[in-house]
Amino acid sequence: MSGHSKFANIKHKKEKNDAAKGKIFTIIGREIAVAVKEGGPDPANNYKLAQVIAKAKANNMPNDTIERGIKKAAGDVGNVNYKYVSYEGYGPNGIAIIVDALTDNQNRTAANVRNAFTKGYGNIGTPGCVSFMFDKKGQIIIDKEEYEGDADELMMLALDAGAEDFAEEEDSFEIISDPDAFDEVLKAMEEAKIPMASAEVTMIPQNYVELTDETAIKNLNKILDLLDAEDDVQAVYHNWDE
Repeated sequence: MSGHSKFANIKHKKEKNDAAKGKIFTIIGREIAVAVKEGGPDPANNYKLAQVIAKAKANNMPNDTIERGIKKAAGDVGNVNYKYVSYEGYGPNGIAIIVDALTDNQNRTAANVRNAFTKGYGNIGTPGCVSFMFDKKGQIIIDKEEYEGDADELMMLALDAGAEDFAEEEDSFEIISDPDAFDEVLKAMEEAKIPMASAEVTMIPQNYVELTDETAIKNLNKILDLLDAEDDVQAVYHNWDE
């Protein structure tokens, strides 16, 4: 089976995140708070919370920090006022960009996201203008350096659990699932003690676009860096083939 693994990008993001773990943990803490408010503190009965916990573990958040976050959120439900918002737009040369944010001030977030696009010579579009170019999928990435098992056994484990696709790349394995099947696939990986570099429901581009113009690359990186520095931004998806 084949796919387009973005493991190099994930490793790059993790290296940057290691220098700013505080921000990552704050982002995940917000997601935990919202998930608990919407579905309660038990991940066995709260699909969204289970997904956030998987994301937390993939980002090396300690278990006691996760548990404290859940307990704090459970006792502070009435004060959780974050709201999910999404923005769509274009970077240089028409690169499609989706920005997911979790904010308690939509005006502030909208202004900061728009500023990031403007400074990189991109522009915000209307809702739906680029999301049709992406598929919402569960994605699990496994670093070959951390996994010592057999590739065929890993593939069968994933497919038996409900995965749609399994791809072997040079440095990683990629497991793709329908979002509704992600929890079961993730549970199978955890029970088999498979080390995961990344585990989340994400937006995967249907096609990737290469950039060769140095100015366009510089401007796109400016947009992505500014969005990465924005506290309210939870995730950024794009179809640039880096």
